[in-house]
Order: sequence, then structure tokens, then C-alpha cells
Amino acid sequence: MNWGKLEQARVAGDVIGYTFHAGDLFHYGHLRQLEQSSEHCDYLVVGVLTDQAIASYKRLPIIPYPYRAAVYAALKCVDDVIAQDSRDTTENLKNIRPHVLFHGSDWPEVPGAEWMKGSGGKLVVTRYFHGLSTTDIIRRIRAALLVEMGHKTAHG
Repeated sequence: MNWGKLEQARVAGDVIGYTFHAGDLFHYGHLRQLEQSSEHCDYLVVGVLTDQAIASYKRLPIIPYPYRAAVYAALKCVDDVIAQDSRDTTENLKNIRPHVLFHGSDWPEVPGAEWMKGSGGKLVVTRYFHGLSTTDIIRRIRAALLVEMGHKTAHG
């Protein structure tokens, strides 16, 4: 995280946005959410969940945090990346002080939304792309492997 660059954006009057992702097996749905978010702000910071944060609510990620963070940092629609140590965005929000928190429409309650409301910021809900979750992709890969393994077993 480049705190100096963030402060320059703030001083320049830029609208600062924040969103967060696990980002395991980065896919089109991730990209579209980030592009939608960047359309509503001048400086987009992405909190990438650490391996431990992801493991706290589901499985360990397939791709380790440093590699996932590097993918996000390389995207032209992302201005900066920061580690997010839990699903609750509040600590990062307090430090970054964004004007806007972005989140996909797949979660009924957005972590950090209350803090944003209390700080005068706003929440913008972006479109969730159904069928493009990492969990769905893993499920499809497993099914394809089972079919392939069954075909090889049946046909020797």
C-alpha cells in the first residue's frame, strides 16, 4: 500500500473507493466488479483477503496471498492493494478513509457498511455475475475430472 500516493489523491480531491476480494482463481466476475467500482471513483484501493482470513470462513485458498495481491496490483482499474486480515473491512476503512465502499450484490450484509454510514461515506452495490464464483469454477473442474476419470476407467 502506497500511503503517500493515497494522500496525494485525497489532497487532489479525488474520490477514494474501497472494495475487497478473496480473489482466488481470479476470473471475469472479479474483473467486472473492479471495473464497475473504478467507474465510480478516482482512486480504487482493493483489500485482498489474506490466506488466514479466507480459511476462517471456508477452505484455504488455492493461490497464496502474495500471488493474488500481485494480480490485483497489475490491473489498470486498481490503484492500490492492501492486505485484509478478516472479512470485516472496518480496520482497513478506518485507515484508508474512503468516500465509497463497493461490494457485489451477492452478500445481503456488507462488512463495513455501518462504519461507512457513520463516517459520511456511501455504499455502492455492484452487479454480481452468477455462475462465475471461484467455488462454482472449482465445482465444474471437479465434475469434469470425474467424467474424464470415469471415461478413462471405462475405456482403459
